[in-house]
Amino acid sequence: MTVSFIRRIASPKKAIAATAVAAAATGALLTSAPAQAATPTAAPGSASSAQAIAHQMIPDPAQYEAFNKIVSHESGWNPHATNASSGAYGLVQALPASKMASAGSDWKTNPATQIKWGLDYMNSRYGSPAAAWNFWSTHHWY
Repeated sequence: MTVSFIRRIASPKKAIAATAVAAAATGALLTSAPAQAATPTAAPGSASSAQAIAHQMIPDPAQYEAFNKIVSHESGWNPHATNASSGAYGLVQALPASKMASAGSDWKTNPATQIKWGLDYMNSRYGSPAAAWNFWSTHHWY
């Protein structure tokens, strides 16, 4: 190989490498900002959006706090949370997940429907979210 041939190959590689490094540095700068900074309002289906819906549906502070504790433990307020081993789904980890259809046909995607079903379940089975939390605290399921 001649020196000129090697230089012709090496120059584009250096340019590509420099571009890749610059792109990586820019990407690192763009991805280092928290996602919340880019979206000042809560996105539909987000944890804060679901919590706001629950606050509206559960006006009693003690009952809301109990509901909050259960949902925080069960799904982290993720309306799409799925238990890989059991198939439990949603904010309140309904099992089977399709039970939530009794609260609305949009149960897979609508936090309000999931909250409604969860409240109905807690009220019918335990009497209230607070009583459900008391049971959950002892058994780590409800």
